[in-house]
Amino acid sequence: MKKNRENVLIFYFYAKVDRIKKSKATKRSRSQVQVILEKLGIAAITTIILYTLVVYLNFGTIKLPQGEMLIEIPLVFFFLFFLFISHEKISRLFASPKFERTGAPKKAILEVFIVIVVTIFLTFLLNFLPLLFVLGEEIFVPVRVRTAVMVSVVVSLFFYYFVERERTKKELQQEMLNSARLQKENFEAQLEGLKSQINPHFLFNSLNVLGSLIQQDKKKALTFKNKLADLYRSLLKHGEQQLIPLDQELETARSYIYLLKTRFGNSIVFEEEISPQPPGLLVPPGALQMLLENAIKHNGSTKKKPLFVKIFTEENYLVVQNNLQPRKEHIYSTKTGLKNISSRYRYLSSEEVKIDKTKEKFIVKLPLLKTHESSNH
Repeated sequence: MKKNRENVLIFYFYAKVDRIKKSKATKRSRSQVQVILEKLGIAAITTIILYTLVVYLNFGTIKLPQGEMLIEIPLVFFFLFFLFISHEKISRLFASPKFERTGAPKKAILEVFIVIVVTIFLTFLLNFLPLLFVLGEEIFVPVRVRTAVMVSVVVSLFFYYFVERERTKKELQQEMLNSARLQKENFEAQLEGLKSQINPHFLFNSLNVLGSLIQQDKKKALTFKNKLADLYRSLLKHGEQQLIPLDQELETARSYIYLLKTRFGNSIVFEEEISPQPPGLLVPPGALQMLLENAIKHNGSTKKKPLFVKIFTEENYLVVQNNLQPRKEHIYSTKTGLKNISSRYRYLSSEEVKIDKTKEKFIVKLPLLKTHESSNH
């Protein structure tokens, strides 16, 4: 517990000294469609440049493709496209943990060797083999074959080291930055949770309720104490995790709801309708509790005019809905609760938190994530 508290204080200090400004739109990982379109575009532009260069060097002028060129140009295009796709795979392979312990010289030699081998293989498969079937053996002059192989290898190495590796390096740096930001978001969320639970008002009210229960109903007082302990235990256990199972988050929220029901009685009505969900659904820890805190913090409630808070699942969302009964007195708010939850979702998944406010209701929908979605992101 002591170590956990020190971590929170360290990140609290860091957050105060070096506060990161979060943009409204966060860059997300590129989809496979974007990658393919990018490779197609680069392959097309490179094919045009190579064709223009070769024609100019041979004829001293630019001519429209004709004869054999009408066959060779599409083959060069497909060769370059699949070459660039292979570059991405090779670059990610050597950037993966599999080669972390490999020495730099050995890794560099192996990387160059694989790039050259793949390039030669694709040259024969996508250029020479189709030309052999279409134009016959007479087109394969030894000098022309050697020149084609050398040009392919040089072009491949150029694009691999000056385009693909640089792009992969930037993507990895961005992923590391996102990971660092996510860790900071998690510690900030943990800090906010600790501040909201350990602050004097929370402890004072909880201890007052517990003191009254001890005199009136010892059995109920013991249950209240256990639920309070469960709440703290869950915070310490899951506070540093990025995601936890839905049932664990609901269990923590139920402990918190019990404390609130004991304190406020019938002035707050909680309703839970969780339909059966497939296993493996995850949510950020403390997200549900934070939404319940916001509902109570910003809305008044009495026995005659209770606050209704409903927790339910809808499609792939965990929904928290409450009626709007704004407090008459001014409530100080940093307005970081919902922003914090939304920011954590941006770094964990492409799914976004949905917020809907009407004249009568305030609704927040938390996406239920799956393990593969968060890991891919």
